[in-house]
Amino acid sequence: MGYGAADLLEPRGADSARLGPVGRLRDLHVTYESRRGRVEAVAGMDLAVERGEILALVGESGSGKSSAALTLLGLLTEREGPAHAEGEAEVLGVDMLGPPSEERRELRRRHLGAVFQDPTASLNPTMTIGRQLAEATGSDERSIGLLDAVGVPDPAERIRSYPHELSGGQRQRVMIAMAIAGDPELVVADEPTTALDVTIQAQILQLILKLRDELGCAFLVVTHDLGVAAQIADRVAVCYAGRIVETGPITTVLNAPAHPYTAALMGSRITLRSSRIETLATLPGEPPDMRTPPPGCPFAPRCAFHVAECDAAVPPLETTELEDQQVACIRAHEIRPELAGMDAADRAASPVVETEEAGAGVAAPSTELKAPATSSGVAVALSGIEKSFKVRGAGRKARIRALRGVDLELGERECIALVGESGCGKSTLLRTVAGLNKPDAGSVELGAGGRPQMVFQDAAASLTPWMTVGEQIAERLRDDGRHRREIRAATIEALGRVGLVPEIADYKPRQLSGGQQQRVAIARAIVVPPPVLLCDEPTSSLDVSLAATVLNLVGQLRQELGLSVMFVTHDLAVARFVADRIAVMHLGQIVEIGPAEQIASDPRHPYTQALLAAVPDLGSVAPRAKGELPSPLNPPTGCPYHPRCTAALPVCSLEPQELVAVNGDPSRRAACIHVGERPATEEGGDVDRA
Repeated sequence: MGYGAADLLEPRGADSARLGPVGRLRDLHVTYESRRGRVEAVAGMDLAVERGEILALVGESGSGKSSAALTLLGLLTEREGPAHAEGEAEVLGVDMLGPPSEERRELRRRHLGAVFQDPTASLNPTMTIGRQLAEATGSDERSIGLLDAVGVPDPAERIRSYPHELSGGQRQRVMIAMAIAGDPELVVADEPTTALDVTIQAQILQLILKLRDELGCAFLVVTHDLGVAAQIADRVAVCYAGRIVETGPITTVLNAPAHPYTAALMGSRITLRSSRIETLATLPGEPPDMRTPPPGCPFAPRCAFHVAECDAAVPPLETTELEDQQVACIRAHEIRPELAGMDAADRAASPVVETEEAGAGVAAPSTELKAPATSSGVAVALSGIEKSFKVRGAGRKARIRALRGVDLELGERECIALVGESGCGKSTLLRTVAGLNKPDAGSVELGAGGRPQMVFQDAAASLTPWMTVGEQIAERLRDDGRHRREIRAATIEALGRVGLVPEIADYKPRQLSGGQQQRVAIARAIVVPPPVLLCDEPTSSLDVSLAATVLNLVGQLRQELGLSVMFVTHDLAVARFVADRIAVMHLGQIVEIGPAEQIASDPRHPYTQALLAAVPDLGSVAPRAKGELPSPLNPPTGCPYHPRCTAALPVCSLEPQELVAVNGDPSRRAACIHVGERPATEEGGDVDRA
């Protein structure tokens, strides 16, 4: 008999209620000492987390969200190095800013929980899950019950597993189990879904809702995506330059944003309704340098509604005419009708503002992404690609079949998006095309024009930290016998193509933002235009506006240089925007392929449909996806998706399905017994994302 969360922890009752919020920040200031000067990460933040609510703290990277969350946990100096905090930070009346005390340690042990962005870094790789949970629970029985409560399959087996033997979603569930083990009244979750696939993200968000409802504990969820906030939050606080610029009930803020920054964040989101022929709306410029913040409103240099009065003083949070909504904008009442009347693109549209800081300028993209001219040539032809990897510690013959007979053609000047969850074989296929993996069987044929170039997911890890940006780009030019002046000119030209100013060439990677690092990686790949550009999740770890900038850039470079592109992503909204065709992968196989718009609007494979349903939307809560990707070490028989499929028939477990044409159309193919019909959704209806 399984344990439910309600069986393990008592919900909050009147006897446990205390006066006031469960957590509060008052005029919080947090500064860090860096080699380039003192940085004020939090600049006078006021925040309250009420009992039993989910409060989303939203903003771009560098806005102070995580610093505020760590301060509330009393972990600021422990995790972030030399830091100084002033103001007030309290949880259940206990001061979280003073020196460590027994009272604070007891509070953290019994009434505070924490879930961090990277569960792999938070879990001890040398200890089993059971041993790590036992530190909080005291017994295997309670640990098993907690794992069951957070949806970890086979919890009695999983407590004997090590972290590396679990999927990313399972590791995050283990972190949540640890967070709720001590009867918490407040759980702080810092970007708990950023590194996860959209299907697993949907499951984690549903789990947070379930635990709040069953346990009555409050959650502070830090995220850069308003779509995530829309799925679970009761209230939202929008953070910019270390301050709260807007706060209120989530429905009020999303339906009637009062601050231009909030509206711009909404407008720069990539959705299944984003136009495929126009550039995505992006926030102009970059957040301010908090070593020397601008006078007045910190958002003024990027704001389309900026007037001279905005530079006079930092605007305070003031209540709007709507209930419980506050905004820090002197023109909020005046511009609200204009914000309300804007569509998504207009909300983020304003001219790019150049700043004096090197590298802050961003080249304005063209206003329309016209489809590049088509060609009958083939840039990449894959036939019967097989690839297996040996699994250490699992026996001499244990191997994972990462790719299972993949056939795929990429046309010249075409973009194909490879879509699927982590572990489905997308990146392995991309690395095989790049020549980084040698296939066990099958063939890779490349068109004329040289080797493909690859852009990796983690730009910081792919750049050499001790070399300047210019030196790394110039490496691809030195074999051409060019003069030093020609190499420098070509390097500057490549930086200009990706929207970076010439001074960036003399910077080291650590001096750049995440978005700038990713643009540098692209500049290095295209300084000698390759026939094929391979992009492996280049936007998954970026803020929504930076992600939109990178996607616009890929489309622009396709048009200017005539590139063919293979683009790996787990998000069908991104795939629909960037690609001409989409190939959906599951357990090393392509299960559906076709024109991007058709795949996004009329999916024929249940797995494609589940990926679509999991894309976060501002207006609705996504249904919970069923289960996780099966282990490639022990794949299901028959159709590999059948254990998770609500439309599965008995025959699906016996017979693998081949790709067949949908309604006789060779451009649309799916590997499903229901290929001639639209399979039912998790909730029993058809998908309609038009």
